[in-house]
Amino acid sequence: MARYFEVHPDNPQTRTIRQIVDLVRGGGLIAYPTDSCFALGCQIGNRDGLDRIRRIRHLDERHHFTLVCHDFAQLGQFVRISNSVFRLVKACTPGSYTFILPATSEVPRRLMHPKKRTVGVRIPGHVAAQALVAELGEPLMSSTLLLPGQEEPMTRAGDIRQRLDHDLDAIVDAGECGTEPTTVVDLSQPEPVILRRGAGDPAPFE
Repeated sequence: MARYFEVHPDNPQTRTIRQIVDLVRGGGLIAYPTDSCFALGCQIGNRDGLDRIRRIRHLDERHHFTLVCHDFAQLGQFVRISNSVFRLVKACTPGSYTFILPATSEVPRRLMHPKKRTVGVRIPGHVAAQALVAELGEPLMSSTLLLPGQEEPMTRAGDIRQRLDHDLDAIVDAGECGTEPTTVVDLSQPEPVILRRGAGDPAPFE
């Protein structure tokens, strides 16, 4: 059964955040809130966690996983970003966007798109998500909590507990979170390509 953590939405309790992060560092898979619905998350090097996310969501090898970062300094370790793209991304973060960019050697190959060698990155605006990645000291390897056959992602911790209690190690409840997935923008090509329209305004990339 998954451990259930209640986190204050505006002032996350340090002790609780540390308990969750300790679980992640120990190989755990968590469901946690962001500014655009819940996500599944584990450490970057957690191969078993990656496989568990694939099983829960029925994903194939072409799925772009997302590195949820605390800030630009962290993001810059894992993707290559030009000055023009930097300005675009900077203007839209933190926020409900996922950006597809060329991965650096810091990213394990199993997280990259097998042909493009790209990876998704984002900097969320959600306080609890920010507290988790800040305490972890590295990005959370993440994927939207969208179950097979469902058109909308999961947005309530109680529902996640009911459906996935035996598939997860922890569920983080910080009250209300976003109800739409991120807007996904591929910035690995000369021109931006909007791959999914979601919570983030796509206008800056059109």
